[in-house]
Amino acid sequence: MEPTQDSVPDDGAGASATATATASAPATGTAMTARTRQALPPKGACWYCDRPLDNVRRFCDKECADAFDEEKEFTR
Repeated sequence: MEPTQDSVPDDGAGASATATATASAPATGTAMTARTRQALPPKGACWYCDRPLDNVRRFCDKECADAFDEEKEFTR
């Protein structure tokens, strides 16, 4: 019998329950924050410090993105 990982499609559409269950908590948290960041609409300024940006980016740098995530975590 072949391992479960080899039978999962490469496109990621068929993620198995065992792969999801064995994922570490920090990796899952990071994936959730990345999805939360992507859900923010670009507004032409950094969502954390309001520095002017183009109409594609949401944060001016990684420090602002991390600070935004940290602040969001404490204000739940």
